[in-house]
Amino acid sequence: MGRLIQRKRVTRVVTNDDGALASRNKIDSVAVEEPLELRLGGESFTVTMRTPGHDFELAAGFLVAEGIVGSPDELRGLRYCAGTDEFGNQTYNVIDAGLDPLLVRPSIREKRNVLTTSACGICGTTSIDAVEKTLPAGAGTRQLRLDAETLLELPDTLRDNQKLFDKTGGVHAAGLFDSDGNLICLREDVGRHNAVDKVVGWALMAGRLPLAGTALQVSGRASFELVQKAALAGIEMLSAVGAPSSLAVDLADRAGLTLAGFSRGRSINVYTHPERITDLAGEDAPRGADQEYRPAE
Repeated sequence: MGRLIQRKRVTRVVTNDDGALASRNKIDSVAVEEPLELRLGGESFTVTMRTPGHDFELAAGFLVAEGIVGSPDELRGLRYCAGTDEFGNQTYNVIDAGLDPLLVRPSIREKRNVLTTSACGICGTTSIDAVEKTLPAGAGTRQLRLDAETLLELPDTLRDNQKLFDKTGGVHAAGLFDSDGNLICLREDVGRHNAVDKVVGWALMAGRLPLAGTALQVSGRASFELVQKAALAGIEMLSAVGAPSSLAVDLADRAGLTLAGFSRGRSINVYTHPERITDLAGEDAPRGADQEYRPAE
């Protein structure tokens, strides 16, 4: 897996059957985390911590999430540029994005001027008023129809395809699915928001935005920024293994996004717009209401 994994020496401490502690040295695989600087037309825009791999997709998806680009034509090119280690080798940790010159260049006042960590998607935004981006035309469409059994299977399908997690246990994943539960695209990263950006960036570069008729399954919790990224990409459903935040629920409701959480085993909580789930659809299905679904045994 190249730059995705590093081997580190660790001391493993275990409790024996008799309750005594024992230790031994071993070599463990850990997921790589490195900084990635994104420049716009040669000018530094932000630095994010990420797992190397699919970097162009990460950059493209980030620009979609920031409301800077919305179609492949607006992104004229991506290239690795200056960035070398102590030995003069290319680090592949600096990307320059070429934008359509007709686009309004992001204001210096609005640019992210602090490090964006792998744990945070919007930490560097300088104004809280800029956090909730303008949703694209067609957001909240109703092309997706997904049955509850298929929805419950998405976390297992995601986990079965997490190759980097199998080796390190240290990365998140985001997977894009169609209405039949078929996996369209999966990306892994130490950052939850990075994994989503990589999926969205893949879609942008493939000319598939907006992603109407799709569901996004994520391995962690559902935060505000993940809902925002999904909504801006035109994704109709976001399902998370963990809990959503209050802002995530509020934004999903306003954006017309179906938001589900605690998708574990045979149950799931549906927080907003359950009408896309065929088993729950009907005149009595509430909109924007919290529901818990448990299929019959």
